[in-house]
Amino acid sequence: MTVAGSLDLAELTGGRGVYIASPVPADLAGVGYVEQEFTATGTATAYRSAGPLGADGRWSFEPADTAPYRTRIVVRRPAAAADLSGVAIVEWLNVSSGHDSDTGWAAGHEEITRRGHLWVGVSAQLIGVAGGPVTASTIEGSEAPGLVGTDPERYGALVHPGDGFAFDIFTQAARVVRTGGDLLGGAAPSVLLAWGQSQSAYALVTYVNGVEPLVHGLFDGYLLHSRGLGALNLAAPGTPAGLQELAATSPVVIRTDTATPVLMVQAEGDLNQVLHSLGSRQDDGEKVRTWEVAGAAHADRHTVGAFADLLGCGVAINDAPTHVVIKAALRALEAWVRDGIEPAMSPRIETAGGDVVRDDDGIARGGIRVPPVEVPVDVLSGIPGPNPSLICQLLGSTVPLPAERVAALYPSRDEYLARFTASVDRLVSLGFALAEDRDALLGYAQPDRVG
Repeated sequence: MTVAGSLDLAELTGGRGVYIASPVPADLAGVGYVEQEFTATGTATAYRSAGPLGADGRWSFEPADTAPYRTRIVVRRPAAAADLSGVAIVEWLNVSSGHDSDTGWAAGHEEITRRGHLWVGVSAQLIGVAGGPVTASTIEGSEAPGLVGTDPERYGALVHPGDGFAFDIFTQAARVVRTGGDLLGGAAPSVLLAWGQSQSAYALVTYVNGVEPLVHGLFDGYLLHSRGLGALNLAAPGTPAGLQELAATSPVVIRTDTATPVLMVQAEGDLNQVLHSLGSRQDDGEKVRTWEVAGAAHADRHTVGAFADLLGCGVAINDAPTHVVIKAALRALEAWVRDGIEPAMSPRIETAGGDVVRDDDGIARGGIRVPPVEVPVDVLSGIPGPNPSLICQLLGSTVPLPAERVAALYPSRDEYLARFTASVDRLVSLGFALAEDRDALLGYAQPDRVG
């Protein structure tokens, strides 16, 4: 299938099947979904900056080199076209581990599938396709095989010209999704959203600030989860972008004159740990809004999945239900772009002198307060354990409150459960959790820790 001025799609088969490093694999068949994989072939354009990359994000890009590419996209959709919601989500797959990872899908797949959204994961970056030195890994300096090295039979023909071309590759994939068609399950979507988490959120900061003005509202909205201080750099041909580059380590906000809604969700641990996003915190505006989640880490037990107890971080990693807030953010962004209903305004996490302000138990003040933070038996925090590895620095901690402190907080299990349930209902009423996730939140209660 050819889209004029865009790319060609051809279904991928053979080898060992679809490969994505999924931290939370979903039972697609069990929810009435199917998965397909395609090569995406075309000619991409890189960009150069026509002026300084200022901290206000009002960047001006212009076309630079062009290069051929052949990457892949993964499509997950309802098996029945009649079940499509009309919302399509294009996720910039995350390559921080050295492998394409569907971290957005992992956080939000329950919301995506129960609503009938189309999800498309794009292998936009060089390392995910061709491999190379990993910019963020449990073993710093390690080499990744990429799709080509992981399964040469299936992916050996893929070619990536470098991360400077990634933004246009992402654009071209989105244009295919915007047109719909049989390969994508049916009619063109009425709402098209871009999603990026962590390194992919860095990429979307660059995209919104520099590329969005050139693509004339291709996307209806952007969901950025755990962005860092800066933005992904415009890498030279043949090279990967780097999170140590000047663009990534220099403060920049989302441009306030964007015409397209941008909703950012930031964890407590994003503010002053590895990502230092506090330096790019910005006020809510007409088209830009930020939710900050107290007690949350950049990644957590839900994100890591089965590997949570194998990482040796020296402390139990963070177990906040941040994924529940992410699902609410996705619903809120949909309502914002479809119906003009603005998302709830999040209180900011309290900070002083660049540090998070904490109560006497060590729990952050302010922010969106999920029930295990508002009604605690543990101290959930973005503060990591003693292991200095990068992955552990991102995973925060879960530290039990002393038994005597728990006893002082809750005279009985009934009292604890009543307060916890009220906190769940309050979070739903504020719009930071969905009614459909009420039971999931109640599952975080630990009455056995009381009494």
